[in-house]
Amino acid sequence: MRRDREHRAHQLLLAVCAAFALASLTLVPLDLRLGWDELVYASRFGPFAPDQAPGVPFSAPRTRGVPVLLAPVAFWSDSVVLLRVWLTALSTAALYLGFRPWLRAVPRTPEVATVAAALYGSLWFAVFYANAAMPNHYTAMGAAGAAGLFLHRRPGPRTYTGIAAGLLLATLMRPNDGAAVAVPLLAAAALVPLWRSRGRALAVLGGFGAGLLPWVIEAYVRFGGVRERLGDASEVQGGLRFTDSALHQWTAIDGPLLCRPCVGDGVRPPALGWWVLLVVFVPVGLWSVRRVRRTAAGVWLALAVGVCAALPYVALVPYTAPRFLLPTHALLAVPAALGVLAAVRWARAARVPALAGGLLAALLAAHLGVQGSIVSSNSRIQSAAREDWQRVARVVHREEVRPPCLLGGNTSVIPLAYAAGCEPAPRKGEPGWGERRPDVLVLRQHAAPEWARDWERVPVPDTYAQGWRVYVPSGP
Repeated sequence: MRRDREHRAHQLLLAVCAAFALASLTLVPLDLRLGWDELVYASRFGPFAPDQAPGVPFSAPRTRGVPVLLAPVAFWSDSVVLLRVWLTALSTAALYLGFRPWLRAVPRTPEVATVAAALYGSLWFAVFYANAAMPNHYTAMGAAGAAGLFLHRRPGPRTYTGIAAGLLLATLMRPNDGAAVAVPLLAAAALVPLWRSRGRALAVLGGFGAGLLPWVIEAYVRFGGVRERLGDASEVQGGLRFTDSALHQWTAIDGPLLCRPCVGDGVRPPALGWWVLLVVFVPVGLWSVRRVRRTAAGVWLALAVGVCAALPYVALVPYTAPRFLLPTHALLAVPAALGVLAAVRWARAARVPALAGGLLAALLAAHLGVQGSIVSSNSRIQSAAREDWQRVARVVHREEVRPPCLLGGNTSVIPLAYAAGCEPAPRKGEPGWGERRPDVLVLRQHAAPEWARDWERVPVPDTYAQGWRVYVPSGP
């Protein structure tokens, strides 16, 4: 009976993964131009390197994890469509590997893996980034997979290898996320009798250490040391400090993709439904397993790891983006899934099961409708906004600015320079700022600096975002 339930849950998990891939392929255009961060990662490879330009800067906060994902395609092809198809396949495989361990992590309830994967995979920002060259989904799946394997009752070499692989993936993508996941797992392996095990501890340490090693080596090669790299990374991100970013996670739940700054950002009330679902179903899930000691402990550990993964973003990073909390959402999906399963059991036992089941189905349909609407609207916005970079580049070229050139500006400097084939000028506060004046300025809703006040101002027509202006020297 147990094996039959696990087999059925496994088949449904495969179906959920297929639906996740289909949703991404349907709702997010495969020909969507690479975004700012994606350009930085893809430009490490010749086919995506800007013509006659020295390359897009690879700043201190970035890691080599995403380029590793891109390499099989980006080494030899510059096709954005092919790259996004490849990334969709990778992200779908990651979804499967991230939640498959939960088929056995929660005794007698293998369905939790399927429901948790469905909850996580239905989120609009998980679907949007399924075909994106971004690290957060892979960090989330590495964390979910490692935590699920950590809870297995009798771990063997394969389990330990899986734990290490999950931590390796999470850390290679984002070292701070890897650390946030490793710390509670390591504490559990050292302090909690249920999981006290040298093997678990070594697997966590080994995976985290292997994932961190490339970052540490690069820190010494390029930045002069770990402390120096951390300082540079903090500066690039606006200075890490105690912030009120937790408040902005509520408004960012429906976009924009990056909220920097978040002052004045609004939210569509239906988008808050996901937070409401978590507030309701996570406690219900914890309550439903309160009498099953091992299961309850495992679910509380998943909750603890999820909270730890969120802490750096809600307490220290002075801006926010929905994707930052993907690891947290993946881990909170486990107790939420138990809550959903408990609600289904109660609906079946209700006096009017059809009515109770109908209410649950309506709730599910509303959730999917809201998430689908938001991913569609954000896809349209990004498609239009990223076309502006090409419109600006055409005006730059029309003004006889050709590579090699230095392009400066107040916003989107890197993607604009990439589109125009120029080198991006350092912005204020960045190394090299002020050492050389740009050959062309691209500003949006911002006055030209004093030294460029006599430059010719050329408007960019037919843009999605209003206010783009190209400034070029007036004459010889």
